[in-house]
Amino acid sequence: MTTNISSTSSNPALVLEARGLRCVRGERELFTNLHLRVASGNCLHIRGENGVGKTSLLRLLTGISKPESGEVLWGDQSIALDPMAYHRELLFLGHRDALKEDLTALENLQMYATLDDVSLSQEKALTTLARFGLRGRENLPVNCLSAGQKRRILMARMSTRQAKLWILDEPFNALDIQAVHELQNLIAEHLAAGGLVVLTSHQEVSIPNVQVLEL
Repeated sequence: MTTNISSTSSNPALVLEARGLRCVRGERELFTNLHLRVASGNCLHIRGENGVGKTSLLRLLTGISKPESGEVLWGDQSIALDPMAYHRELLFLGHRDALKEDLTALENLQMYATLDDVSLSQEKALTTLARFGLRGRENLPVNCLSAGQKRRILMARMSTRQAKLWILDEPFNALDIQAVHELQNLIAEHLAAGGLVVLTSHQEVSIPNVQVLEL
């Protein structure tokens, strides 16, 4: 199983590559000999039925899990050699919101900026939250927000994180039509700036420079 996405960016050094990945969960082999290559300015959309290994593949690409065989490379270097350096370049958003429910939207965004070692003024944080439809809700505890509003906080984090590689597991879940459009625009902006995106989604996506990998 192989997919290759050529670079449309002026910075061809940014490349995520998987070579010969094999993934086993329990006694079941999800996939084997999987190859992929995604370069700057491009998006890989991973699709497939539930249980085929989409999330497992993302966990391998992030380094959270290790393959039975094969390797993942970032810029021609195995991510296992310097995982901390790789993770500084990476933003991974999984199924769960990963937000602190007792903190406000603003406090969550500020907390993540601190964890990510990103300079983020309160003014910029508020402006970013407003961009994603959270004006007037910045100081509400997250446990008072809807599932879609929580996803909007994560969109704000994506905008401020400054990571080159985004790996996103079902990022369009719980979003209304307008929010889906906003997220697709955000991803397009990231690609236009030379970033890379790998995502799973059951939905069709309208994103430039996207290629589909069917598992």
